[in-house]
Amino acid sequence: MKNSLLLIFLLQLTFGFAQEKFKISSTEKFQKEINGEYADAKTSPLTKGDLASFKTLNFYPINEKYFVIAQFTRTEKEKPFEMKTSTDRKPIYVKYGEVDFTIDGKALKLNVYKNIELSKQKKYKDYLFLPFSDLTCGNESYIGGKYIDLEIPKGNTIAIDFNTSYNPYCAYNHIYSCPKVPLENDLDIEIKAGVKNFHN
Repeated sequence: MKNSLLLIFLLQLTFGFAQEKFKISSTEKFQKEINGEYADAKTSPLTKGDLASFKTLNFYPINEKYFVIAQFTRTEKEKPFEMKTSTDRKPIYVKYGEVDFTIDGKALKLNVYKNIELSKQKKYKDYLFLPFSDLTCGNESYIGGKYIDLEIPKGNTIAIDFNTSYNPYCAYNHIYSCPKVPLENDLDIEIKAGVKNFHN
């Protein structure tokens, strides 16, 4: 009986993680889609001048090291707060959980957030917002940090692919209002993944 239970547990564990394996094709799809969005005048955040000469965003090489399976901890009873932005706008977010993971043997933690208004839309009811900054910010990558889009996980782990991290719109055009990365989401490590600086 004990061995049977162990086998069931191992099968569940294997199946669960099989759903969250690194796929380079997924990252390539992300790069193709974001390039398409930025090349289209209807959806692009670029200025008219930049759009006229746009060919592709500058990406770090895709690296499996920056795909992590993080431990997800739901944080209950958090109070909604006004998140600072690059303008006077102050959208209401709530801290939804914490993610713990390691890169290069270094233990790291980030907070994930939920936009209160956005989550009222059916399309975004499971959407989580992960803003972060790291030691590349202000050098190879945007000084204001980057974002990753996530979905509420069904269990206590969550796949995070830093190769799909992207710049806030205000990195390209000052007309946009972008959430600022909370201080607690500043990582003391270089994350050489995702979209690089647009203007070097």
